[in-house]
Amino acid sequence: MSRWRPAPPRSTPIITRQGFEALRAELDDLWRVQRPEVVRALAAAAAEGDRSENAEYTYRKKQLGGIDRRVRYLSKRLEALKVAEGLPADTGAIFFGAVFRIEDEDTGEATCYRIVGPDETDARAGAISIDAPLARAALGRRIGDSFLVQLPERESRYVVVSVSYG
Repeated sequence: MSRWRPAPPRSTPIITRQGFEALRAELDDLWRVQRPEVVRALAAAAAEGDRSENAEYTYRKKQLGGIDRRVRYLSKRLEALKVAEGLPADTGAIFFGAVFRIEDEDTGEATCYRIVGPDETDARAGAISIDAPLARAALGRRIGDSFLVQLPERESRYVVVSVSYG
């Protein structure tokens, strides 16, 4: 069995202003706060002697590697992202940044979502990626519109209850 896996699909390089600022704050925290702390702890662990049997040294090396990977990723990603500013011309339809409420036609269950960039998704907060099947199916819909979406576990039909930007 090989280790080869197909490349993941490219994510849309768009983000809200809040998401961009959050990623930039994370990068700043990693670079200015966390990395120096780990480097100091790594130096202290290295000074203890034999590194081959030093669990603290091994742990700090792995931690530093993880921080450096995330810093490289964020540095490249922030350059590629485009911040979506302002409202769309038609605020009655669902587009990027919309907060919309939909109702499942089968169960009657209503759910509220916000369409955001792939780097700022948060399922608990209802922030879904513009690349998600539900978001793709909802784009361009208006209040009262019904649409069908293929979810991983089933196919569902939803009706748009409300759309807002804020």
